[in-house]
Amino acid sequence: MKKDLIKGIKFDNGKRRWSLLPWRELGAVIDVLTTGAKKYSDNNWKYVEDGKNRYYDALMRHLTAWWDGEKNDPEDGLHHLAHAICNILFLFWMDNEGV
Repeated sequence: MKKDLIKGIKFDNGKRRWSLLPWRELGAVIDVLTTGAKKYSDNNWKYVEDGKNRYYDALMRHLTAWWDGEKNDPEDGLHHLAHAICNILFLFWMDNEGV
């Protein structure tokens, strides 16, 4: 058989397809997390009292500001939707952890 006709195989069906993530937007989410870590401390969000309600409130503030036409948070200049995604991730983590 000719070498150029040989095809490799890889058994990756059903595995996570990380290449589907929009990396630029994910980077904006990391920027929000990094800014929060600098302002407070690493993973401070895990220890905020009444976090479920407070992060839901923050999520809705960022979503409604974006919906009303404000792209970036005036406090740090980062995209409101990146902030909203962080808040959803916090809520998702709390839900998984039973917090």
